[in-house]
Amino acid sequence: MQQNKEDRKELMRKIKDEVVALKKSPLYKFRIENKNLPVIGEGSHFAKIMFIGEAPGRNEAKTGKPFCGRAGDILNELLNFVGIERSEIYITNIVKDRPPQNRDPLPDEIKIYGPFLDRQIEIIQPKVIATLGRYAMGYVMNKLGLELELDVISKMHGRVFDTTTSYGDIKVVPLYHPAVAVYNSHTKDQLKKDFEILKTF
Repeated sequence: MQQNKEDRKELMRKIKDEVVALKKSPLYKFRIENKNLPVIGEGSHFAKIMFIGEAPGRNEAKTGKPFCGRAGDILNELLNFVGIERSEIYITNIVKDRPPQNRDPLPDEIKIYGPFLDRQIEIIQPKVIATLGRYAMGYVMNKLGLELELDVISKMHGRVFDTTTSYGDIKVVPLYHPAVAVYNSHTKDQLKKDFEILKTF
C-alpha cells in the first residue's frame, strides 16, 4: 500500500499516541515518576535505510529524541564518515521507553513494544534495516525469517542478509551498537568499516 506523506505522518502519530498511553507497559510507571518521554523515532518517513536500536537512555528519555547522547554523537560521526545525512534515514528503538539504570530491555518489554516497531517498518518500508546491538539484531532477524542465520554479534556485524517483507525485498545489516565505541575506540574502527557497506545502498 503506497501512502503519501500525510498518511505516513498520521500513522506515526497514532503509534506515538498509543505508546504515550501504554499503561500496561512495565516501564510506564518509571516514565511517569521520572517525567521521562517515550522515544518513538526520528527522521524521514520515506527513508531507504532504517536504523533500529534497543531502548532509549537518559538523554533520549529527557528529550524524546533517539540517539542524542554519547552514542548518538558516535552514530552522527559514523553517518558523516560514510556521507549519509541523518535527516535521510529513520532511527528508532525496539523499546520506546527507558528501562531503569539503562539496563538491557527484558523479553516482556520487547514483546510489548515490538508490534509498534513492526508497524513503523510497514509504514516506512525501508530497503535496508541496520540493527544496532544484539537485541535489535535478534528481534529483527527473528521477525523477518532470518532466525536460522543468527549467531553472536561478533560474527554477524557488517554482514548483509537478504529477506522479503510484505512490501518487497529488503536487506538486514547487523551492526554493533554505537555505545560500545564510547568505551572502546577499536570498535569504532570496526563500526566505520561496517558502515561503509551502507554506502552501497
